[in-house]
Amino acid sequence: MSKEFTVGSLFAGIGGICSAFKGAGAKVIWANEFDKKACETYRHNFKDTTLYEEDIHNLKTEDVSNVDIITSGFPCQAFSIAGYRQGFNDKKGRGNLFFETARFIDKIRPEAYLLENVKNLANHDNGNTLSVIKKTIINDLEYSFIPFILNSKDYGNIPQTRERIYIVGFKNEANFNTESDVDNELRSSKFQIPTPIKLTNIIADLLDHDKKDDRFYYNKDHQYYPVLNAEMKRRDTIYQWRRVYVRENKSNVCPTLTANMGTGGHNVPLIIDNYGYRKLTPQECIRFQGFSDGFKFPENMALSHCYKQAGNSVVVPVVQRIAEEIIRVLRETELQY
Repeated sequence: MSKEFTVGSLFAGIGGICSAFKGAGAKVIWANEFDKKACETYRHNFKDTTLYEEDIHNLKTEDVSNVDIITSGFPCQAFSIAGYRQGFNDKKGRGNLFFETARFIDKIRPEAYLLENVKNLANHDNGNTLSVIKKTIINDLEYSFIPFILNSKDYGNIPQTRERIYIVGFKNEANFNTESDVDNELRSSKFQIPTPIKLTNIIADLLDHDKKDDRFYYNKDHQYYPVLNAEMKRRDTIYQWRRVYVRENKSNVCPTLTANMGTGGHNVPLIIDNYGYRKLTPQECIRFQGFSDGFKFPENMALSHCYKQAGNSVVVPVVQRIAEEIIRVLRETELQY
């Protein structure tokens, strides 16, 4: 019988990375998340996972079980173009959260790790931020460092433009060189970065086609209605209200969903359906993040929280491809280590 690899998830959010690893056949033993509303959604969907709802600074490594894989979607604000761009010097303390991830890797010593962050992490502070992360992982933790950037529409068969950086590494392989080590027996050499796949899903495949609640529609008495009526013509694409004008997404995919959808709603993508002009619902948003329809928000959760959580999440099928590859490598080399 094949071993069931175990996972511990830091900064788990509503469980996008956890969903991906479960889909890849792993067992998510524990997770950590600080946001109260995100924890409500997580518990609603992951009843068999121990969730530590607290500031990671207060979570002790001895309080959690050892696992084969540690994942971390550490908060991206400190590295985001939309944020303060202060990185490790972020005055709100968000930049140092990578080092909390490093603390757990150092103490638990998993066989592998997966980090996920915004694409801009690669260029932040002229590359110095990523350089510090790399040096910490290689020199201090003695793991390999394999970074790559994937766009959901090219690697997940999900019609959303969403570029993210992923970093994978394996224990005791700090000497791995991504450019020269291609034929040796290192796990890092066996790991294959996902290759592009054809985008066959279209926007219409991820939409509900029945009438939604009136609160999602812009009726004729709404102040934005005249502009929407003048600019929104196509039903095969998605629009966005950009404060003073409407922008059509001409690539026929969903624009990047953001946590800002939960602050006033003006960033929520717009469509035309048989009943008028409306926002995507939260359930449609997580569908554009690749979640299955079995994933639900708790009843009576405010829309603002639902939208924020959807925008903060990951695209599950992309991460699942990475998870499957990590598990394949661990399984094939299990007897060697």
